[in-house]
Amino acid sequence: MQYSELTKEELVALYSSLKNEYEDLKGQKLNLDMSRGKPSADQLDLSMDLLKQIIGVYDCKAENGLDCRNYGVLDGLPECKRLFSEMLEVPCENIILGGTSSLALMFDYITQCLLKGSGGLPWSKQSNIKFICNVPGYDRHFSICEYYGIKMISVPLEDDGPDIERITEIIKDPTVKGMFCVPKYSNPTGITYSDEKVRALAALKPAAKDFRVIWDNAYAVHDLNSTPDRLLNIFDACKEFGTEDYFVEFTSTAKISFPGGGVSCIAASENNIKMILSRLNMQTICYDKLNQLRHAKYYQNLEGIKLHMKKHAQIMAPKFNIVLEAFNRELKPYGLAKWTEPNGGYFISLDTLGCSAKRVGELCKSLGVVLTNVGATYPYGVDPDDKNIRIAPSFPTVPELKKAAEVLCLCIKLATIENLV
Repeated sequence: MQYSELTKEELVALYSSLKNEYEDLKGQKLNLDMSRGKPSADQLDLSMDLLKQIIGVYDCKAENGLDCRNYGVLDGLPECKRLFSEMLEVPCENIILGGTSSLALMFDYITQCLLKGSGGLPWSKQSNIKFICNVPGYDRHFSICEYYGIKMISVPLEDDGPDIERITEIIKDPTVKGMFCVPKYSNPTGITYSDEKVRALAALKPAAKDFRVIWDNAYAVHDLNSTPDRLLNIFDACKEFGTEDYFVEFTSTAKISFPGGGVSCIAASENNIKMILSRLNMQTICYDKLNQLRHAKYYQNLEGIKLHMKKHAQIMAPKFNIVLEAFNRELKPYGLAKWTEPNGGYFISLDTLGCSAKRVGELCKSLGVVLTNVGATYPYGVDPDDKNIRIAPSFPTVPELKKAAEVLCLCIKLATIENLV
């Protein structure tokens, strides 16, 4: 029976029983972290052999004979570019390799658009510029906009991608300069944009001719099972409409190899690559080619990456199942929440149905379980409906995750009864 159907007396009695569970858990002094999508130690161990790939002077040469210990090759080693070319289905000449962080590449690109423009007047010389942000979404995207004072416009993320009708209306305003997208296994919902939504985005006709979509394809190969989602190549879709310049794609090996020691990547049209390289020529001489060489030698090709990601899935999938099983057992019969069940990525998105998500976060924190800050999945940290919670199952151990899921479900029950009574 759903909680909303219980009498006040029944709710009070149930609350008293749940409160006893709460006090028992409080006495356990838990310290569990589900706040960020960090790979677990077991996942990091999968790539340790990568660090053995370069031993001795002669192993430090690229396939073209370049000594990777020295300066040069601003856009990245050919053999490592081929890895990303296969992964993103983009020609090597449309790829630039960066350092360890795709977020840093995104930040730098927005900075470039602000200071030098993206084919027109610098954004900073245009007043009151705006960005579309799909919600719920990735808090670090929102942070970039907030840092630079770019006004954010929220657009709902539907089951198969963003609300295209809403976007079509918003981009009639020439001060709207772009949008953030996580098109495959979106953060936090885990949904993948349908072919129809990708084509619709490729067909957009923004009033701003310097409009740019940050296509953050962070989870391109992060499947959890044998029936993964498929994402239509955005640049293939753009060819029909001549809109390739509107999209700049980013990814990295952060959650393939090491978050602190991976390789990042930009994929873009010929025009955008030229503009980005003109800035990078002033910004740096080259990125870490030894690291690029390690990755190229270790993974070799897309098949090597896929085999490696199956090892990640063997660790990750059971963790997702632990959380989903707890939700189906403890929340679904009582109508307390709804959630996504993704085929990949790093997150589950949960919406409470009868209580404040912030109150759930407070109760979890009091029991020693840290969640992503409630509200962080919306611009300015404000969820207008106070319902969304991002669940990150990857980092805790299996026993820790089982306990954390237990605590979360209990806190949703308590917060719902508090709200009803």
